[in-house]
Amino acid sequence: MIRNIILPIFAIVLLASCSGKEKGNNSQNASTEAIPVKVQKLEKTNIANTVEQTANLIADEQVYYAPASTGRIKQIHVEVGDRIKKGEVLVEMDQTNLVQAEVQLENLKAEYNRAVALNETNSISKQAYDAAVTQYEVAKSNYEFLKENTQMLAPFDGIVTGKYFENGEVYTGIATGGASKPAIITIEKINPMKAQVNLAEQYYLAIKKGTPVELKSNLFPERTFQGTVNIVYPSIDPSSRTFTVEVKIPNQDEALKSGMYGTINFFIGETETIVAPALAVLKLQGSNDRYVFINDNGIAKRVAVKLGRRFDDKVELLSDEIHEGDELVIVGQGRLINGSKLDIQNH
Repeated sequence: MIRNIILPIFAIVLLASCSGKEKGNNSQNASTEAIPVKVQKLEKTNIANTVEQTANLIADEQVYYAPASTGRIKQIHVEVGDRIKKGEVLVEMDQTNLVQAEVQLENLKAEYNRAVALNETNSISKQAYDAAVTQYEVAKSNYEFLKENTQMLAPFDGIVTGKYFENGEVYTGIATGGASKPAIITIEKINPMKAQVNLAEQYYLAIKKGTPVELKSNLFPERTFQGTVNIVYPSIDPSSRTFTVEVKIPNQDEALKSGMYGTINFFIGETETIVAPALAVLKLQGSNDRYVFINDNGIAKRVAVKLGRRFDDKVELLSDEIHEGDELVIVGQGRLINGSKLDIQNH
C-alpha cells in the first residue's frame, strides 16, 4: 500500500524537475538573445564656443522731448505709437516770441549789411562796425534758438512712446503725466535695439568690439536675431568681478521692443567636441543621471554622460569614457542593459 503511494509522488517530482530545467534553458536563451540596434560612429565636430547671458532690451536712443523754455503748446502733431522720420515737425509752440525775434533780426540784418558796405570803403568807425556785427549775430542766434524750440523736429527715425500734454496747454518744465523727466513727448529710436550685459571677468580678453552675438526671445521662439558687441567697458567691478558690455541688434521690422527680455549668446571662437543625437541619451528613472550605450565588440556598454550645449536635435556629450570613433547606439537603446548582445543592423 505504501509502495503504491510513493511511486506516483516520485513521478510528479521527476516531471517537475524536467519542467524546471526546460524553463531554465528557455530563460538562458532569452537572456543571450541579440537585440537589434543601429549605431553611429562618433566624430569630433568644431562648434561655436559661446557665453550665454540674459538681458533686457532698451532703445538705441530715447529722448524726453521738450523746449528749452516754458510756453504754450500750439499743436502736437503726433500720437503715441506713431512712426516718425528725421526732420518731421513733432510739436509747435506758441510763435509770438519767434515772430518778434524774426522782425528784430530783419531790422538788424539791414543795419549789418549797411555796416559791411561802409566798412569796405573805410566810411565807418571800427567801433560802430563791430557793434552792428555783434547785434546782428546775437539776434540771429536768438532767432535760431527760438525757431528750434518753437518748431521741434524729429532728431532721428523712430517711434513716439509717450505723450504728456495736449494742444493749448502750457508746458511748465516739470515732469508730469507719468513722465520720469520734463517732456511733452517721448521718442525712441528702436532700430537698432541695444542691451547692456554684465559678464564674468574671465571673458574680458575674449570679448571685443564687433564680437558676434545672437538674441533669442520667448515671444519669437522660431527667430534668432543677429547683432554685435558695440562697447566693452574698460573696467571690472571689484565686488561682482564682472564687466559691462553693450550689444546692438538690428531691428528693421521693429519686432523687438523696449523692455523685452531675451537670452544673448556671445560667440568667442570655436571648440572641438563630440555631438550626438539627443534621442540616443537615456535618463535614469528617479534621477537626473544620463547615460548612453556604446558598442563594445558586439556587447552593449553603458556609459554615464553629462550633457553640454544643445544644437537643435543634437547635444554635446561630456564623458571621459567616450572617444572619437566609438559606435553610439542610436536606435534600440531603450531595450538594452549593460552587457546585452547587439545585433547591429546598419546598412
